[in-house]
Amino acid sequence: MKKKMLLHDALVMAGALCGAYAMVLLTQVVMGRIDGVAMLIFMLAVFITSMYTEGYFWGAAASVISVLAVNFAFLSPYFAFNFTLSENLFSGLVMLVVSIMTSTLTTRIKRQEQLRMESEKEKMRANLLRAVSHDLRTPLTSIYGACSTVIENYDSLDKTKTIKLLGEACSDAQWLNRMVENLLSVTRIDSEKVTVQKTPTVLDELVDAVVVKFKKRYPAVPVQLDLPDAFIVIPMDSMLIQQVLMNLLENAALHAKGMTKLVLKVFTVDDRAVFEVTDDGCGIPKERLKNLFSGTGGTDPDAPADSRKHGMGIGLSVCAAIIKAHGGEIRAESRPGEGTTIRFWLKTEEIELEDAEDEQ
Repeated sequence: MKKKMLLHDALVMAGALCGAYAMVLLTQVVMGRIDGVAMLIFMLAVFITSMYTEGYFWGAAASVISVLAVNFAFLSPYFAFNFTLSENLFSGLVMLVVSIMTSTLTTRIKRQEQLRMESEKEKMRANLLRAVSHDLRTPLTSIYGACSTVIENYDSLDKTKTIKLLGEACSDAQWLNRMVENLLSVTRIDSEKVTVQKTPTVLDELVDAVVVKFKKRYPAVPVQLDLPDAFIVIPMDSMLIQQVLMNLLENAALHAKGMTKLVLKVFTVDDRAVFEVTDDGCGIPKERLKNLFSGTGGTDPDAPADSRKHGMGIGLSVCAAIIKAHGGEIRAESRPGEGTTIRFWLKTEEIELEDAEDEQ
């Protein structure tokens, strides 16, 4: 990393000084020799070097090289050094001051930007921990309450009541397991050393796997499919994209109060496959929509009890992180009382259906 930074800074200085030298030559060819122009142009090169390099060294080095270049090539006697002129020393001093001031200013700006970014990261971590704590506490309390009730009243509880309590505990345990999967996905994607491993995935197979999983968890919620006729192959980490679609469908099942229709639609635009999950439920308030994918969206206090029990902030922030890691984008559109559409896109490899049949 340090070698790359040194090479970058050296190239910036070399580019700025070479550009200044060429500009001075061009100016002299077009307008003739004008006193002071060379020094001004090289001073601009020193300023650029100081602004786009780290520390003070490169700006100071550019100042020294600029004074030597101007003295040697653009001041009389030409192509010889003459340090007896006071203007050379004064120009060198001005360049040095410019480089120091510029380096100091850019260093402060970079430090402030770094502090701002670190502050935002800490804020995001705090919001994430707050959301996780909120989303984990309720199901854990429910599991503890159900198990305690069964243990303490085992002899007096009838079989139906016992099965109901244990079923609720199992449901909450499954939700907690999915929450842990979400958090592990975020950790995996946020790691600088880990990249998403994309493999060509057939769209129909991906959607079938998601729908089968969703029906097992929510058998009473039908999903309408609207898929393209073409044979679509998408480079992706299929497990992560399945998790995105499951999160979107599950959020609709849990949070879209009054929903009568849930649609999973996929269509292509140029070299992109666009996925849409649409419901006709209660919609999302405008003030919550803008933070929907940040992990700070929270839970609607007016939502149904089961929806409040399982908050949606973490799942959607995971979706955003996964899609971003794939090089795509995710957006949400919603109107209270009219439903919600969450849309994301991925780049595709499209094969005509006839070609695919010929290959088979």
